[in-house]
Amino acid sequence: MLNLSKSLRKYLQNYKISKMNKVNILLSSYNGERYIKEMIDSLLAQENVEIDLLVRDDGSTDNTPKILDEYQSKDQLTWYQGKNLKPAHSFMQLVKDSHDADYYAFADEDDYWKPEKVSTGVEAIKPYDDIPALYFSRTQLTDENLNPIPGPIINPKLTFGESLVYEFIPGCTMVFNKKLRDIINLYTPSYIPMHDVWIYSVALAVGAKIVFDPNSYILYRQHSSNTIGQGQGEMHEWKRRYHRFVYSEHSRYRRAQEIWNGYNQMMCNENKDILKKFIDAKQSIVKRCKLIQDSRLEPSEKSVWRLFKIATLLNIY
Repeated sequence: MLNLSKSLRKYLQNYKISKMNKVNILLSSYNGERYIKEMIDSLLAQENVEIDLLVRDDGSTDNTPKILDEYQSKDQLTWYQGKNLKPAHSFMQLVKDSHDADYYAFADEDDYWKPEKVSTGVEAIKPYDDIPALYFSRTQLTDENLNPIPGPIINPKLTFGESLVYEFIPGCTMVFNKKLRDIINLYTPSYIPMHDVWIYSVALAVGAKIVFDPNSYILYRQHSSNTIGQGQGEMHEWKRRYHRFVYSEHSRYRRAQEIWNGYNQMMCNENKDILKKFIDAKQSIVKRCKLIQDSRLEPSEKSVWRLFKIATLLNIY
C-alpha cells in the first residue's frame, strides 16, 4: 500500500475540499441541549460539499452554549449569542450575518440530516447560478426517537399567488444560492410570520428559479418543545390550519405589504398585479369577493383555499 506523507495527505484533502461547493449552514439554537449534538454531527457528516456551520444562539439558558463551545474549540463551527429574537428574526439575522459561500441552508437544532441532503439541493440549483434560485424538499416526520410517522404530503404549484395564501414551506429543507441571499438582504421587513415563508414568497415575487424535490433527506423530529410542529393526523392538521387563519393577526396581508415595500421594483407586471389586488382587497367587501375568485391565488391544497376564502370575506386574512 502506498504510504503517503502527512503533508501530502493534508494537501490532497485540502485540494478535494477546494473543488467542492461551499455551503454556509445557518442554525438558530435555543435551549436545544437534548438534540443539538446529534443534529450538528449530521451536519458535519454531509457528503460532497464543504460545510461552513454558523450558529446564532437565541439566548439559551441550558447547556447549549457549552455544547457549541466544544464544537467551536475543534473548529467545527462558529457561534455567537444574541438577544432573544424568536425563530423568525433569529434566522433572518443569520442571513444578514452569513459568511461568503456558494450556497446557503437553514437548519433546526432538533432534526437529523441524511448525508446527501445538502449536496442534493446544491446539484438541483447549480445550473441556475446566474439567477436567484431556491431548492426545497419534502420532510419525513418522526417521533422523538427518529422513528418515521405519517405526515401531510405537499404538492405545491410553485406560483407567487399560491405563496401568498399557502404557508407550507419547510425552511429546514431549503438550499439557496448567493444571488437570492443578496436579494433577501436588500430589505429588512418589520413583520414576518416565519423566515422560510418570507424567503419563499420573496423568491417567487422576484422571479427566482424554484426547484421542489418530492423526496425527503431530513428526519423532521416532532416533540413537545417544537417551535413549529406539523403534528400527526388529518384532524390535527385541520385544527392547525384553522388556528393559523383565525389567529394569524392578518399575517398574509401584512406579509404582502412588506413584499410590496421591499421588492415591487424587482417584480414582473403580473406579480405586481396579484400583489396589489391582494393588498387593496382590505378596502372593501367587493374587492375581497373578486380576490377569492382569482385563480392565480388558488393553492394545491383545497382545504387551505376554502379557509382562505372564509378569512378573506371576514377580512382577517
